[in-house]
Amino acid sequence: MAAPVSAQQQGAATATPDSGPAGSTFTLSWSGVYLDPDCRDYTVEILWDGRQVVGSGRHSGRGTGSGTATVPGNAGVGGHRVTAKPVCAATSNPTDSFTVTPTPITTTTPPPVVITTTAPPAPTTTTTGRPTVTTTTTSTTTTTTTTTTTTTTGTQPPATTTTPFDGDGALTLDKDNIQPGDPLTATGTGCDPGAPVRLSSLGEDVGTAKADTSGTFSTKVEFAMIQPGRHVIRADCGVVLVGSVDIALTSSTGGTTSTLVVLVFFVLVGAILVRRQFSGLFTKRR
Repeated sequence: MAAPVSAQQQGAATATPDSGPAGSTFTLSWSGVYLDPDCRDYTVEILWDGRQVVGSGRHSGRGTGSGTATVPGNAGVGGHRVTAKPVCAATSNPTDSFTVTPTPITTTTPPPVVITTTAPPAPTTTTTGRPTVTTTTTSTTTTTTTTTTTTTTGTQPPATTTTPFDGDGALTLDKDNIQPGDPLTATGTGCDPGAPVRLSSLGEDVGTAKADTSGTFSTKVEFAMIQPGRHVIRADCGVVLVGSVDIALTSSTGGTTSTLVVLVFFVLVGAILVRRQFSGLFTKRR
């Protein structure tokens, strides 16, 4: 049985929360709402400004109930009415106010931009050593006569050490000038320890050796072909060492030729004397 109208209290509604931006949700609770005895549907609609349904709830049948609603996305900023309206007849439709607040502006800070710079490769400087050639001048004394020329070679200077072509080291030859068949020894320093050593001159191998633990080696130099002039010797042992030697060819018939010249000179002189003697005899006979 419904309570008499005089006994029924005026309905009331409360929105929780009572403010928020568009799209936010709230709960509307009501009390003092009584349905007709013949009502079978206890659904209560929540109206926005009395027109738009924004949510619904369930009536308890004892005058109270609650429901959830969502603020319309196009709701203007300011005050609005929210009403609890039962689907079935009711004694009242309680109303409360809801204030729409501005939508908060979310500021998103972008992550810092990381710029990766790839440094160019450092320039590579290649320094190629130039061979240092040591020129040894041999003092020569020349005596000229009407018949012969005698060339006398001065005393040989000490062995010459030449700066290496590449790397730290040196190649030393025990002689600067040799004749065919003369022995020649090469000594090198600054090689890679234990490295094999190949000696060459004019593209031909002239000796081999192996450096010891200190990078030093010593070996004989043997020329396959004897050519007069200056020969550059290269020792390749991890670094390239350079030295030079002069090869002179002395004719083995030089002494015989000088002797023949002297004999021819005396023969000519004797022939002249004999001719004079015969000339004197012919004159006397006449």
